[in-house]
Amino acid sequence: MMNTPARATVVCTLYKFVALQDFAGLRAPIEEKLRDLEMYGTLLLAHEGINGTVAGSRTSMDRFLPWLDRQPGLCGIEVKRAYAERPPFRRIKVKLKKEIVTMGVEGLDPLKSAGTYVAPEQWNELIDDPEVLLVDVRNRYEIKVGQFRNAVNPRIASFREFPAYAEANLDPDRHKKVAMYCTGGIRCEKSTALLRERGFEEVYHLKGGILKYLETVPRSHSLWEGECFVFDERVTVNHDLESGSYDQCHACRCPITAEDRRSEKYVSGVSCPACFDRRTGQDRKRYAEREKQVLLAAQRGGTHIGSRK
Repeated sequence: MMNTPARATVVCTLYKFVALQDFAGLRAPIEEKLRDLEMYGTLLLAHEGINGTVAGSRTSMDRFLPWLDRQPGLCGIEVKRAYAERPPFRRIKVKLKKEIVTMGVEGLDPLKSAGTYVAPEQWNELIDDPEVLLVDVRNRYEIKVGQFRNAVNPRIASFREFPAYAEANLDPDRHKKVAMYCTGGIRCEKSTALLRERGFEEVYHLKGGILKYLETVPRSHSLWEGECFVFDERVTVNHDLESGSYDQCHACRCPITAEDRRSEKYVSGVSCPACFDRRTGQDRKRYAEREKQVLLAAQRGGTHIGSRK
């Protein structure tokens, strides 16, 4: 179970699918509130809802979340808390988007057709069922650092590729029960809705995602193996939701180990063993210049506009 040190930075991953008629009107007040509370992170707003991760002191977070809950349409947001030794973000970004998680399938509505939620406490029993096909809907670089045992890895580079994977590999006549999971639960809302609309009847997803499972299920009863990739400067978290053991290549976003950093193909902010052979000399030159500007901005106490986060 996770530790809750009094002075740690609180990191909250949150989302909600909800029809927001005036989502653009929420941008300015949310940015202002985050700035007033000295919080940082990224939030996405779209007609279909809100998604993102924010971080701040315990006091700031305890003020921000109730305030957010009072905004039009945003009550009852799904929230997962974790803790970090230092702030995992450097600036505030509230963005207006077409989708809060990009799948690229027109007309898909998770509010109407998403699969059946399964609470973390019941997840082990579900995925132990031999009739259940367990599918990890995250990107392949996320799965590299950890997953539930016996889960299918679709080997997709982005969530946009999942519909094509499902079309080619999942069959409602053969796969009678399908369970899916992702980091915080949001991608599963769309992936299960996609399968339901394609004729799958028994489709399940882990409520709150991996992060809620790690928060809820004791390590002694856990079926999770490895660490969990997160989209901030922590890179990964362990079963206690503390910062994990991986670093990240800021050229390709792939999680990297201490051994990777010792490779001759690793240059901070420029390349790693996973992407070195896929980059041109011009690419590496551009990344090197960006890394230089990021480091200079950090020395000045600011944030370069091309910053990694």
